[in-house]
Amino acid sequence: MNYINKKNRFYHGIMFHHFHDGSRHKKSQGSLSRDQLFKMIKYFKSNAKILSCDTFIEKLLNKELKSNEICLTFDDGLRCQYDIALPVLEDFKIKAFFNIYSSLLVGKPDLLEIYKYFRTNYFKSVDDFYKIFFKTIESNSLSFFIIKNNILIESFKKKYPFYSLNDIKFRVVRNNFLSRNNYERIMEQIFKKKKFQPKKYFHKLFMDKKNIQFLHQSGHKIGLHTHSHPTFLEGMSFSQQFNEYNKCRNTLSKIIGIKKTSIDSMAHPCGSYNLQTLKILKNFKIKCGFKQVMQIEKEKGMKKINNSNLEIAREDPANLLKIINVK
Repeated sequence: MNYINKKNRFYHGIMFHHFHDGSRHKKSQGSLSRDQLFKMIKYFKSNAKILSCDTFIEKLLNKELKSNEICLTFDDGLRCQYDIALPVLEDFKIKAFFNIYSSLLVGKPDLLEIYKYFRTNYFKSVDDFYKIFFKTIESNSLSFFIIKNNILIESFKKKYPFYSLNDIKFRVVRNNFLSRNNYERIMEQIFKKKKFQPKKYFHKLFMDKKNIQFLHQSGHKIGLHTHSHPTFLEGMSFSQQFNEYNKCRNTLSKIIGIKKTSIDSMAHPCGSYNLQTLKILKNFKIKCGFKQVMQIEKEKGMKKINNSNLEIAREDPANLLKIINVK
């Protein structure tokens, strides 16, 4: 099956997060090996055209992108991307987009990745974690909330077919039922039960300033991904969203040594944004922004997606592995 011609008839990005190597970086839900990434890129070089980041933006602004032209993007500033994916990019001489949330660079990272590492490595299976998580909430209204939000859960399934039902319920409850403080409090309780100390894993899981500087100096593009990586940015006020992106822009520009107005790319954390977000990004002169799904959608209060340079679609590798038969 030809992935580009049969399935995706518009330019887009490929969205990468986690990688594993069997030693320092353990296999986790959705992670890729170096060999899988290598084979995936080799496939695309035969069936499409992978553009380096600067070329992608140039052609985007000039409205010259073709349906067989794609780019590679990496979110969250994960150390496994630097250790495992970067050497592969260097082998193919590809320059990619690296979208970094900045709290991890000032010693106070959001615990999103810590939580993922915890549920992957401290339980027999991720479903065992979900059982404890839902039990810890202990709310009579939780079951009613899940039933009431069945439509939301079904729409989540269509957007992210690679997630299990428990994966989806967890994300819907985390994003829409619990406040951020309540979610963090629940996770802290589970940490204590397992005697897990999150600070021990910061260096293991995240890139540091020198890594980010090397990526920039090597020609990769460092983009915004908010400061604290909220999972539901669209639920925040305009001023809260502004602060998230302003802190990120200020921090990254200082680290890589360029004017903050020179940062011109980004990715929406967890694919969450609204019209206020787009207004902020336009004011910041962002030229290229990526969402998290491939579908052309129409959402309440928003224009058609895939119709803006700040809403470029991205494909998840979990879907690609099935399509192009990479094991």
